[in-house]
Amino acid sequence: MRTTQQFSITLPNEMANVVKSKVAGGDYATESEVIRDGLRALMARDRAMDGWLRQTVAPAYDALKADPSRSVTLEQVRARLAEQNKRATESLCSVTA
Repeated sequence: MRTTQQFSITLPNEMANVVKSKVAGGDYATESEVIRDGLRALMARDRAMDGWLRQTVAPAYDALKADPSRSVTLEQVRARLAEQNKRATESLCSVTA
């Protein structure tokens, strides 16, 4: 039984040039290897995103749903970010002064 499938794909010139450059530069032996590596990276990113959603986002949502008093308003988030930015800027200015 065959474990591969052949595809014919069309890429924008910029992407095609990247693929050709990777092969010409010796990073990969064939164009197919470049595409396979790119797909592996995409699959890894998808797995990481799925893991983050399951392990971080879903529990945070469930906790907030169980105790809505834990929520913060948009204004509170903006105020916290502004304060963090102010402290970071002040810290940076004191280092460079």
